[in-house]
Amino acid sequence: MIKIFAIIILIFSFVACDDTITVESVDNTVIPSSNVSFGKYIYPLFQAKCAYSGCHSGAGAAGNLDLTSWVNATASVDIIRPGEPDLSRLVWAIDDTPGIPLMPPLNSGLALTENQREGIKTWIKEGAKDN
Repeated sequence: MIKIFAIIILIFSFVACDDTITVESVDNTVIPSSNVSFGKYIYPLFQAKCAYSGCHSGAGAAGNLDLTSWVNATASVDIIRPGEPDLSRLVWAIDDTPGIPLMPPLNSGLALTENQREGIKTWIKEGAKDN
């Protein structure tokens, strides 16, 4: 009986510690203007607004861009150019550069905030590190 009770407590503790990334939690997080951590700010943002919808995850990722990990996100030098946000296609897409489709699309309901766009640019400017 005690073992069953201990197992139930253990299960509830894992459920109570659910760190699910949501659009709301990402939108309520302020990305700092320097020292932008991939793990703390950019990864959750990519998960909530780019990968979760299925657009940029897995084998069928739109534009062959999988944003489910740092390795995948930085695999193509054309998408993210560490230290050079102005030359990064990802920045062009989030800034709605003429000739480049806006990401996320307007009709997706996942628009990036100004703070999120600036946070991505700062992360790239700081070297697009896996930190």
